[in-house]
Amino acid sequence: MREKRRHLLSIADLTDAELFHLVRMARGYAATAAAGSAYEKVLAGRVIGTYFRKTSTRTRTAFSSAALRLGAEVIAYGPGDLQENTGETVEDTGRVLSRMLDGLVARTAGPDREFAAYAAQDRMAVINAMSEGEHPTQALADLTTVLRVRGEVDGAKVLYVGEGNNSAVALALALTRFKGTELYVITPPGYGLPAETQQRAKSYAEASGSTFVCAHDLARAPKSTDFVYTTRWQTTGTSKADPDWRTVFDPFRVDAALMARYPDARFLHDLPAHRGEEVTAEVLDGRVSAAFDQAENKMHSAAAVLAWCLAGAS
Repeated sequence: MREKRRHLLSIADLTDAELFHLVRMARGYAATAAAGSAYEKVLAGRVIGTYFRKTSTRTRTAFSSAALRLGAEVIAYGPGDLQENTGETVEDTGRVLSRMLDGLVARTAGPDREFAAYAAQDRMAVINAMSEGEHPTQALADLTTVLRVRGEVDGAKVLYVGEGNNSAVALALALTRFKGTELYVITPPGYGLPAETQQRAKSYAEASGSTFVCAHDLARAPKSTDFVYTTRWQTTGTSKADPDWRTVFDPFRVDAALMARYPDARFLHDLPAHRGEEVTAEVLDGRVSAAFDQAENKMHSAAAVLAWCLAGAS
């Protein structure tokens, strides 16, 4: 009987134990790489498809590299390669691919429901490598970075500044699950986290004894934090209706003055970055930046997700 695969469609689909375990797994893969050792070939004989409708440097390379390091073979699909372009349904695409692949890693920047359609079969693991609403594997890379910097995620303080985009959604659904954490999400008016995300994150925070604050003024920022995190203002695959949106976002730039308020904080960014927009070059390329370590951690967290989804690692 064929083993049923696990999926990762949303951070909210994970139990607390599964979320904590995936972050610890990612740290383990990071330690293995740092020691100059190879990943265990737990996916030998498996075939992974990577389907990217949108451009991707880190996520695509992270999953491809992780799959190969785990012993799998990789088939890559670009935006013009599948018959979805000629009208085949997402459901039929998922059913067909599940007969030939062990796992599908997809970045669509489209509706979250597409991933449920790909996952409507019991043969192939489906991993959301970014939908319009959420970027769950980014949150795992973020938490892996926090864990590697601090030694633990519990009690971590994060100030997120910028748009309440899919990376921010995943971060809110993940960090608030850990005990005693503090997450302040400071966004321009009209660009905050979706109401449903705020409600769910608040419930997580209440259960874990954490602090979760959403605001639209940097005057509401905390007095201390371990990390200052921002993302690109123009998220992949999206545009803004307000032609003057840059003026609205300007006060939310992460610069040396903001970082000076937090002399012990590290800087995070999911990349790619636009120096001079959401962050200055001085901060991104400076000594407190952990953004490029964060990018590397995408590969280690991708390895954890692939091993958990396909090899039943627990």
